[in-house]
Amino acid sequence: MNRIIAYIITILLLLSSCDQFNIGQDENGIDSNEDLQEYLLTGWNTWNNSNLLQQVLMPEGLSIRISFRNNQVTDGFPYYLDQAYITSPFHDYPEKIEPINHAYDGNYTDLRITWKGLTARVQTATQKGEIFILYTPEVLPENPPLMIVETGMLWNKGGIVEKKTGFFQAEFGPITYNITATERDSMVPLPLAADYLSFRSDKPVGIYSGKNRSMEYIQRLMVNREKLVNSQYEVWGDHVETYKALQNLLGWNLIYDANNDRAITPVSRKWSESWGGWILNWDTYFTAAIYAIDNKYLAYSNVIAITNEITEKGFVPNFSAALNNKKSWDRSQPPVGSLITKLIYDKYLENWFLEEVYDKLLSWNRWWPEARDNMGYLSWGSDPLPQVIESNTIKAAMYESGLDNSPLFDEAQFSPNAHMLNLASVDLMSLYIADCKNLAEIADILGHSEDKAELLDRAERYSVKLKNLWDENKGIYRDLYLSTNEFSPHFAPTNFYPLIAGVPTQEQAERMISEHFMNPDEFFGEYMMPSISRDNAAFPDNSYWRGRIWAPMNFIVYLGLQNYDLTEASKILADKSNDLLMKEWLEDQRVYENYNSITGEGNDVSNSDGFYTLSGLFALIKLMEEGFWD
Repeated sequence: MNRIIAYIITILLLLSSCDQFNIGQDENGIDSNEDLQEYLLTGWNTWNNSNLLQQVLMPEGLSIRISFRNNQVTDGFPYYLDQAYITSPFHDYPEKIEPINHAYDGNYTDLRITWKGLTARVQTATQKGEIFILYTPEVLPENPPLMIVETGMLWNKGGIVEKKTGFFQAEFGPITYNITATERDSMVPLPLAADYLSFRSDKPVGIYSGKNRSMEYIQRLMVNREKLVNSQYEVWGDHVETYKALQNLLGWNLIYDANNDRAITPVSRKWSESWGGWILNWDTYFTAAIYAIDNKYLAYSNVIAITNEITEKGFVPNFSAALNNKKSWDRSQPPVGSLITKLIYDKYLENWFLEEVYDKLLSWNRWWPEARDNMGYLSWGSDPLPQVIESNTIKAAMYESGLDNSPLFDEAQFSPNAHMLNLASVDLMSLYIADCKNLAEIADILGHSEDKAELLDRAERYSVKLKNLWDENKGIYRDLYLSTNEFSPHFAPTNFYPLIAGVPTQEQAERMISEHFMNPDEFFGEYMMPSISRDNAAFPDNSYWRGRIWAPMNFIVYLGLQNYDLTEASKILADKSNDLLMKEWLEDQRVYENYNSITGEGNDVSNSDGFYTLSGLFALIKLMEEGFWD
């Protein structure tokens, strides 16, 4: 009995030592974004956006890049592969990469590359700060290409790299790295600016830093590391492949943003390359949610990164990119920041994370009624900016919604004077109310009582207006044309978004599910949920938001279902989301940007990226449903 009393007293003392503003202190002593980035940006990983066959040591910036040169001449020139991406087979890229594994911290990566008749496996592992790379050929063409290993410094970081006899030496002040290989340099002269070693590609090659190692040592290391990684998957039970798809997406798309010295995970490497090295948008908040299933640090990093892109006007832009500090200065993105921030906080309970983003999230929340209030409702819009060609147009307003070409806007009118669509949008109203409520809870946690009252007042004000969008005849919330006071004829998953705001009654929620969610003429089917109802005239277009399935719609609807007693619908959406993801993942290790609502294919159109981070939400929905979030 005395031991039990002593135990209880100890627990009470520990609890009393953590006041309400510091509960859940990080175990690594991280309490700022500066600490976070210092922690994340350490060690070897595929940090460089433009090449998955490149390992980079951070924070030094030392690079080891594998490339290939075809011995046969094509059109008068030797063929050289110096960049490698995971892409859709629909596109005519010279290389095909099969992602097998990628630990977030880079301690193990594994891929298979096919190029010009060559198929090879490239594995990497880190051990005590050293890097080991194992190249293993599997299928060889008649004339195998030359394999090239280049070194150098990226992002103009300081350091000296020199090629010695058969190895590289990199110096960073008193620190020295030696990088060598298990095979002899072939000494083939090539017109390359960087130092390099070259090898025949028809036999295994090990590349490593540190002291001398044998091929047998490196091969054994890879076998053991692969076994260790596979043993760690056991916690996911029957959902290993679901988690593997999620982890691969995040691991292979994690990059270093040198402009801002931060670790981020954009939508895809191909997209990022075309935008100067990285691009962030509302997808980044969802990416953070995906990370949060098992990696809080990268979840935090992505939330902080996109929130820090806030403009001087006080809104988080529709997009922000590395290219010439390019942002959507005229328009915001859907207000999902507080929703995702609170979702992640509820899992890890670390207040410093909230403090990093709170002021910016509050500024963004206040911006909406100032800039997008339309007769007491909220409407998507775009501000007039002379330097932005497409600003203050219906197209730009549609972009603000994140639903680019959705049929929801086909008949909508745009007011250049008000800078908004003449459409009361159910999705914007719902997301904004949810933003107010979640941010009010954050304000309460951080002790900002006046802000909390302000936020709850706005939540109530727009909740009253959202209730006006309920159509009793149809049993669902509907967009409203403010110029005619008539409901929009279109139905989309966005019509279910009031569930996430907690506005419908249980009875209304049940009608929405029974009459629409479960209706095979609208949303129910083998693959769910189509971005516009199946009976809509635009559904056969099967192009982007005109009929295809998108992960954020499923995710927002799924979170909304959790606010009600709708367990059957939750399970259906989780199972069907996972089935959709697994179809293409198991077939060709691809996770597509969007999917065909009838066939479940992601590779049937050209505008569906082949390895798109956002679609990891399909996996997250299933893992949440199975209890892994908690």
